[in-house]
Amino acid sequence: MIRARTLLALALALWAGAAARDRLDAWIDATVLPPLAVATSTEVLDRNGALLRAYPVPGGYWRLAVAPAAVDRGFVAMLTGYEDRRFRDHPGVDPLALLRAAGQAILAGRVVSGGSTLTMQVARLLEDGGTGALGGKLRQIRVALALERRLPKDRILSLYLHLAPYGGNLEGVRAASLAWFGKEPARLTPAEAALLVAIPQSPEARRPDRDPEAARAARDRVLADAVADGLIDADEAQAALREPVPGTRRPFPQLAPHLADRVAAALGPGRHAVTLDARLQTRIEALAREAVAGRGDGLQVAIVVADHATGEILASVGSAAYRAGAGQGFVDMTRAPRSPGSTLKPLVYGLAFDAGLAHPETLVEDRPIDIDGYAPQNFDRAWRGTIRVREALQQSLNIPVVEITDALGPAALLAAMRRAGIEPRVPGGRPGLAVALGGVGVTLEEMTGLYAALARGGRARPLRATGEGAGEGARVLSAVAAWQVADILSGVAPPPGSPANRLAYKTGTSYGSRDAWALGFDGRHVAGVWMGRADGTPVPGAFGGALAAPVLFRAFGRIGPDFAPLPPPPPATLLLSTAQLPQPLRRFRARGAAFAPAADAPAVAFPPDGATVELLDGGLLVRVRGGAAPFTWLADGVPVATAVAAREGMLALPGRGFVTLSVIDARGRSARARVALQ
Repeated sequence: MIRARTLLALALALWAGAAARDRLDAWIDATVLPPLAVATSTEVLDRNGALLRAYPVPGGYWRLAVAPAAVDRGFVAMLTGYEDRRFRDHPGVDPLALLRAAGQAILAGRVVSGGSTLTMQVARLLEDGGTGALGGKLRQIRVALALERRLPKDRILSLYLHLAPYGGNLEGVRAASLAWFGKEPARLTPAEAALLVAIPQSPEARRPDRDPEAARAARDRVLADAVADGLIDADEAQAALREPVPGTRRPFPQLAPHLADRVAAALGPGRHAVTLDARLQTRIEALAREAVAGRGDGLQVAIVVADHATGEILASVGSAAYRAGAGQGFVDMTRAPRSPGSTLKPLVYGLAFDAGLAHPETLVEDRPIDIDGYAPQNFDRAWRGTIRVREALQQSLNIPVVEITDALGPAALLAAMRRAGIEPRVPGGRPGLAVALGGVGVTLEEMTGLYAALARGGRARPLRATGEGAGEGARVLSAVAAWQVADILSGVAPPPGSPANRLAYKTGTSYGSRDAWALGFDGRHVAGVWMGRADGTPVPGAFGGALAAPVLFRAFGRIGPDFAPLPPPPPATLLLSTAQLPQPLRRFRARGAAFAPAADAPAVAFPPDGATVELLDGGLLVRVRGGAAPFTWLADGVPVATAVAAREGMLALPGRGFVTLSVIDARGRSARARVALQ
């Protein structure tokens, strides 16, 4: 009878236990979990995965995505050993830990240690709930049990690694590691790992920047526990105890802020890899700050460096400082349309080579011209007479390039710019000859892309910072013409103090010294530099050769110690002197050459037109070039010397002031020059 009652009681107990378990299971299964998708910061990463820039999540919190495998194993071992020894074994709640915590509280009369598992802490963080109230604790237990049923352990650990609070607006181990140590959490010292374990228990009280001693004490307790668990030995612990606690919070990386803003705006939330190299970007940004230091608040600089073979942008600096102020550093000057000055001249000459109008050794005239009322002058207001095209480009003379543009047509130049990926902004919408001298709006990125096309044998490939637009572009110049242009530019003397390596480069200065440019390339890289003021006001003394060119050469120095060699000439390249050229290529004939003076016509060689000269005791020194002797000289239409056989002599002139000198040769041909006598 007794045995039967015992069996019945046992059966009833088992039934009650099973019923209770079923009800518990149903209670757990009915749990409505909080959203498990954790918003993380939008990130822009470099080509190797290094963080360039991150953006806070809504609410202003820094919470950066991280995989458990990307976190130092020593940290994870310390975390689970200190916070939840049986994390891998319990179902979300650890009864032994709860009993231990309750017993310690009863004996001490206060809370000595918590009994929460990592899963329970995740439950609290997901719901942003409290820890002390009984109702809150029961809710954590229920959510923790439900989480364990629906998620694998690694996912729960991942949630903790993202949500753990580290003081202020820092959440997650990766944000904390970057803020307190300035590095990713993949490799942490024992001292660093222990500090990251300790802070979330009391994140505001243990902030290293507010109470370093409290942070140190909490860290040392974790280290002691790690020694007891055999995670580190005594020597490692002693070394860790001597390691200082960081006293300040480090700023998050903010490399390439302008480009990162563009990428984040275009692609939205997530992690976005770009083609930039963080190490090179850091060096180029430092160069930009050095370039404008001590030159006034208004001066700005922008720099673009790219691999011209692939079109990948390796470094992009929109301004020397990403801030508002006199320099307007928030403006991305790599994409601001500006006048390119003389930097379009290589394209003009390349088009002329392809059109059969000229060759690098072709003779061209550098003399005063007037084309339908447009009378350009050289930068120094002097003329060189007959020179080679090579010299005209290297000296950046204006008159020859305008005559060649007139022969090509400005529309042909604009079409070539578009093939190179440039969208020219023409004032008034109608291009004129001034386009060749910078009378058009372009961006630094576009111009760097044009020079990349020159470096790539005349074939354009759009510069890019992401995976988009990687295809081959249009042909801008033939391979021969591109090489000829590069060969000419490689002969330009480097700025004083710069290495004499072969870098093909060109400088430019816009009207009024508003923009100073330097663009160049070697066998692998292309770079562009712009300097000026973001608001477009003039910068006195800002010339491309003096201001931007040294920065360009220093930028190549930051890429590497040596320039990559330029390629050899294509097989079809015509490598001849002027005398060896076919007759049509020996001398460039401008479109109005039929109406121009003959090549042997007289010209006032000295003094040049527009010059200011000093009268000598014997009068004014004059010199005639060309023409047939004897010569007659006139001053303001009055003959002052007749039947002069010599090409050089002294004219007796009555006084100072402006005078128009004229010379007439034996065939009746004349030339004039207006000068100021003093």
